[in-house]
Order: sequence, then C-alpha cells, then structure tokens
Amino acid sequence: MWGDGNPFSPTVETVAGSYQATTLTATENGALINLLLLGASLTVVLNQDGTTTGRLVAPGLGENGTDVDEDLAGTWTLQGSTVTFDQSGDTFIRDVPFTAEPSRLRAEGTFNGVIVRAVLSK
Repeated sequence: MWGDGNPFSPTVETVAGSYQATTLTATENGALINLLLLGASLTVVLNQDGTTTGRLVAPGLGENGTDVDEDLAGTWTLQGSTVTFDQSGDTFIRDVPFTAEPSRLRAEGTFNGVIVRAVLSK
C-alpha cells in the first residue's frame, strides 16, 4: 500500500490497532541485551477513541531483579507522525515518543545510561 512511492501520512485510523513488540532491547555499557529472549513481552492496543489497553511483562528485569508486570491502560495521541502515551504504569513507554510507520511504531530512549529500543508491529 505504501510501496507506491507515496509517503506514509499517519492518521488515527491508520495507526490504531493491536501491536506486539518485535524488537525490545537494552544497551548498557556497550552490551546489547535482547529483552524478548529474556522472556519480556509487550502488547498494546491503540483504540480509535484514543484509549489504550495492554501489558508489559519482563521477568526479573525490574529494580533489584524484580518482575515487571505493568498494565498499559491509558490514552494515546498522534501529532504528525509522533505517538505519545499517557498511562499510570511507570514504564519507558510513557516517557518516549514513538514514531508511526506503516504497521509499526518505533521508539528509543535513554534511562540512567541504558538505551532502550522498541519496535511494535501490527
């Protein structure tokens, strides 16, 4: 659909949908860690009314080796090609802007020297 030379212009309708992390990594002190291989998962549904549902699970990857299990209920907004989240769960998701691409959301942020990268695919 977007391979015809036309640039992707995201709208609420084209961005809304169910997403799953296909890439979720952390880079610390130059070492790349694939969080999905360590058992982490991230799913989020962006509804057309601006609400979200979903869950971030990361066994043993929380503070002091605790498990992360965060509810991603909240809201999302689209401005240009940038998607932002407002959720009560304290995760990187609400702290970084995501870039909307065809059937994908991409984000990167740095937290206490750790670079977190996420690609969510429909």
